[in-house]
This record gives sequence, C-alpha cells and structure tokens, in this order.
Amino acid sequence: AGDRTAREPPGGRSMASEEPQRRLTAILSADVVGYSRLMAQDETATVRTLKAYREQIGALVRQHRGRVVDAEGDNLLAEFATATDAVAAATEVQRVIRARNTSVPEPARMEFRIGVHLGEVRVEGKRLYGDAVNIAARLERLAGPGGICISHAVRLQAAPRLGLELEDLGEQTLKNIPGTVRVHRVHEAAPRRSRGR
Repeated sequence: AGDRTAREPPGGRSMASEEPQRRLTAILSADVVGYSRLMAQDETATVRTLKAYREQIGALVRQHRGRVVDAEGDNLLAEFATATDAVAAATEVQRVIRARNTSVPEPARMEFRIGVHLGEVRVEGKRLYGDAVNIAARLERLAGPGGICISHAVRLQAAPRLGLELEDLGEQTLKNIPGTVRVHRVHEAAPRRSRGR
C-alpha cells in the first residue's frame, strides 16, 4: 500500500485513472412505437408485455455477443464489438417480435424501431456517452414501426457479411448532430451469413 501511495500525485488519484476510456463500438438503440398510447390504453398489460419483450431482446443481444447497456422506460441501448453482430441482432429482434405479434390484436401490438451506428464512445463504468450513442438514437426514430435504420459506417462493415436488402435514404440531418449522416433502411427480415464468415 505504501508503494502505491508514493506513486500517486498529491490529489490521491493517478492521472491515468482520471482519463476517460474511449473505444470504437457498434451501438443498437431501440424503443417502442406509440408507447404513450399503449400505456394510456392498458398500463398493466403494456408494462407486462414490455418486460417480456425486453427480456427477449436482452437474450438475443447476448446470443449475438452484445451487452445491454441501459434500459429505461421503453428504450433499450446495447453495444457490440462488431457492426455485423449488431445488425444481425437487430434483424433477429424484429423477426421474433413480428412472430409474437401475430397472436396479438393489432391495437395492442408492441412494435419496436431500431437504429444501429458504429462509432467511438466514451466509457464511464458500464455507461456509454458521445455522438455515436446519440446518432443511433436518431437513426432509430427514422426507422418506423418494426423497422431498422443503419448508418453508412455500419453498412460498409456489415454488408459484405450479411445478405440484406437495403434502401439508401441518402444524407440525413439528425437533431443536435453536426453535419449529416448517410442512412440506410434495412428491408430484409433476417440476416444471412455469407459463406466467407
């Protein structure tokens, strides 16, 4: 203990420990379409369904080597080491939810929209911060019910490995994000691994 104290600056913490970690990661952001309407319609059923779907999504995230970073309200944020895993998880989530919704009356169906972006994030404990997180959330809002929108950075990494039908939405101005981001909408219900992977 004495040696450690001798190496520390007068403030008691090393300079390295105060520097935030940064890393490149793929971010998946999802939320429920029409959540307020569903809550007003049947609060108990909506909370129960959201809990069940969130557990299902969490399991799919882990199956694709990701981790859930945050889940507040109707939002869910997850990170993956690769864009390919993030998009594969997103498409599988939408496929599973679509299948589950077939047995639910349309007014009570819970649909998610998902955005996926690849970028550098600031890491503090288990939380992630930065424009990459915000961009994923903005892409999510462009996706629509049951939809997925990805950034061009994700397309460049994931397209060679996944058989996806993509619609190029062009350069988009996203709220509170400097410049523009090229966006693609995913139409394929589920990814297909290429033979090279």
